[in-house]
Amino acid sequence: MKNQYDKTITACFAAYIVQAVVNNFAPLLFLFFQRKYQIPLSQITLLVTFNFGIQLLIDLLSVGFIDKIGYRASMIMAHILSAAGLILLTVLPEILSVPFIGILISVMIYAIGGGLLEVLVSPVVEACPSDNKERAMSMLHSFYCWGYAGVVLISTLFFYTAGIENWAILAIIWALIPIGNAFAFTKVPIAPLLKEGESGLKLKELLGMKVFWILLIMMVCAGASEQAVSQWASMFAEKGLGIPKTAGDLAGPMAFAVLMGISRLFYGKYGDRIHLERFMIYSSCLCILSYLGISLLPIPQLSLVACAVCGLSVGIMWPGTFSKASAALPRGGTAMFALLALGGDLGCSGGPTLVGMVSEAFGDNFKMGVLAGIIFPVLLLAGMILCRQTNR
Repeated sequence: MKNQYDKTITACFAAYIVQAVVNNFAPLLFLFFQRKYQIPLSQITLLVTFNFGIQLLIDLLSVGFIDKIGYRASMIMAHILSAAGLILLTVLPEILSVPFIGILISVMIYAIGGGLLEVLVSPVVEACPSDNKERAMSMLHSFYCWGYAGVVLISTLFFYTAGIENWAILAIIWALIPIGNAFAFTKVPIAPLLKEGESGLKLKELLGMKVFWILLIMMVCAGASEQAVSQWASMFAEKGLGIPKTAGDLAGPMAFAVLMGISRLFYGKYGDRIHLERFMIYSSCLCILSYLGISLLPIPQLSLVACAVCGLSVGIMWPGTFSKASAALPRGGTAMFALLALGGDLGCSGGPTLVGMVSEAFGDNFKMGVLAGIIFPVLLLAGMILCRQTNR
């Protein structure tokens, strides 16, 4: 029974690699876009906000239509849109009179696909028969990190060997992954999220629960804590610390992604021996220290080390909050996963936006932007303490 769902779980792992591509490929090109198309930093910041803002809107709207059209059709549509957005990114900026509008339209299309994936992938894995749901969830989310690391490594090597001006070829190559996985989801089995005869919580019931609101705020802070550093890591290393782009991409976003993946892989392998809540509290404290290190340490190399440590610290936050929600609200259903994804994407949008706005206000000083972003891991730690008290 379980073995037939192995292909489903593998396809879900690949879906999170797709999610990593659509979220992290374009940020590697921010400075290139800024120079080539004469786009100011405020508009570059808008690309991050817009990406996660669209995903946030899809999270909200999906509550009403995913159960109606089904998880399979939604999964296939998410992958097709992700591929279409990446392909159009290579075309629209060149043919439209305002290149920024072309980039924005492309981001909107792949963001719709990314938003759907964010809602769909976790509940599909949660529904698959498994001995330890928390470990499976952490392992699933580790593939976002491996996808992120792969995007940075392969893209960096491609830019170094073929030249960044040929980035469009690489974008087409990345688009092949969602196209292939869309075909996979036409065949793999998908288990129902709720048991036969059981109904999910209605939106009104869910919103009336105190523990849900705490979990929602935790998701906002988890997304913000992660993306506030990862979305700006490449630009921070190159512009803020004066490190060459190739070295900056490898030492900044790639190191961040690898350590975030190691954290999730570690819990995915040994989660049955580790207390999830305690692990999340320690991780929140480490995240606060890493933010302080990025923003306050005077030596650039140490700031980059702190950036990598930040990846290690945020690894458990997103999948851990999903796992806590599944355990606390087993009848949460699609509505719960959609709203939690909405909260996570709200944080993914708000975190980098806050860092970008504060950085610009201080003369493109990214250290000051990251220092302002410390509010997110602080709030996440407070949420964990509140969650513990509510459970008691």
